[in-house]
Amino acid sequence: MSTAPADRNAAGAIRLPAPVRLIGAVSTLFGIAAAFMILASVLITCHMIFVRGVLGQSTIWQTEAVIYLMIGATMLGLPYVQRLRGHVGVDLLPSLLPPTARRVLASVVMLATIAMIGAMLWYGWEMFHLSWARNWKSESVWAFPLWITYLSVPLGFGLYLLQLLADLWLAAFGAVETLPEPHSERSLD
Repeated sequence: MSTAPADRNAAGAIRLPAPVRLIGAVSTLFGIAAAFMILASVLITCHMIFVRGVLGQSTIWQTEAVIYLMIGATMLGLPYVQRLRGHVGVDLLPSLLPPTARRVLASVVMLATIAMIGAMLWYGWEMFHLSWARNWKSESVWAFPLWITYLSVPLGFGLYLLQLLADLWLAAFGAVETLPEPHSERSLD
């Protein structure tokens, strides 16, 4: 466990190692991409409602596109939500622990999460590769290539794994200030 003083910049803020900052920047970039995918889904849904409700025409690709965009947004948004520590978590026990015990608990939890996400990455890659190799297409009139949507699974879980590794490094070796903190809005104080 690190007891060395944290590396700080001139303003006194903790300066994270370059790989951790890079992973954080990539997570943020994919979070922005996920937000635009959600926006595109909303706009396509509005288009579909207009075409069906106002013009009285049928739609071919809109429903499927919204589904695929939302799957992609969910998968590609995983690392950004992890970076913000926005996933659902029980923080009663960590809030009661001293920093050293909280560091150990955070490391154990992240190692278990990394193992599970590694399995999801493996099977996600297998699903993507099968759809690519066999040229799977959706069964709709649109016949959308499924490998594009399936690619978001290993890509999202791979980026999530990188963010978890960065968070694990911070939990194990970072300054006390970088430990996951219980959410203030749910604190017992």
